[in-house]
Amino acid sequence: MRRSNWIALLIAMAVIATWEFTCGWFSVPDFILPAPSAILRVTVSKASLLLSHAGITALEIIMGILLSLMVAVPLATLMFAFPSIGRALSPFLVASQAVPVFALAPLLVIWLGYGLASKVLMAGIIIFFPITISLIEGYKNCDREYTVFFDLMGAGFLQKLRLLYWPWALPYFFSGLKVGVTVATIGAVIGEWVGAQKGLGYLMIQANARLQVSLVFAAILCLSLMGLAMWAFVGFLEKKIIDWK
Repeated sequence: MRRSNWIALLIAMAVIATWEFTCGWFSVPDFILPAPSAILRVTVSKASLLLSHAGITALEIIMGILLSLMVAVPLATLMFAFPSIGRALSPFLVASQAVPVFALAPLLVIWLGYGLASKVLMAGIIIFFPITISLIEGYKNCDREYTVFFDLMGAGFLQKLRLLYWPWALPYFFSGLKVGVTVATIGAVIGEWVGAQKGLGYLMIQANARLQVSLVFAAILCLSLMGLAMWAFVGFLEKKIIDWK
């Protein structure tokens, strides 16, 4: 294990130990702030319930990621290929992120219903922006000397895109994708808070209404682990695909 991983593990253990000691020393009620041991007990005892809801949320997130990739990659390429279109669309990209997601969620539930569609679209909206911007920046930061060399060799735009721009932009793309997948849970959970019948967000709302705070923290733990797993998976893909980095 790397030294940085050991440091992260020690910090996490110190935080958990302090949390456990504080809850015990001050006799904090579980409905205010449950101790880590209480959260762990609930996680184990409610594992089947948590997994069933986590599967729904994970499906929403994965579909949101795929949706955002289907839109972000072609759009970023189009904006780079035609700078005038890029300048025209840039304000709309910024505006899409300036609108609070809490304001969009109720509208999407009204338009698309309580099923998967509204949650998938919410997750896709949040993931879409960092991927698009990172990919555009990757294209634009391509070394000018390589571009001139390809021009002298008579390469067209599609050839340069395949052989130069896309490989050059891959590190930027994966950086944006890492950011996107780690915040994807926000969109899905907010959509479930507004209106859903399944999912970790729905479970959190139901548990909070019953003052089952330990179960709320157990759901948060599942979401955190989900985000870490997706971040690690994207990092694994990055090393495999751009091993020359």
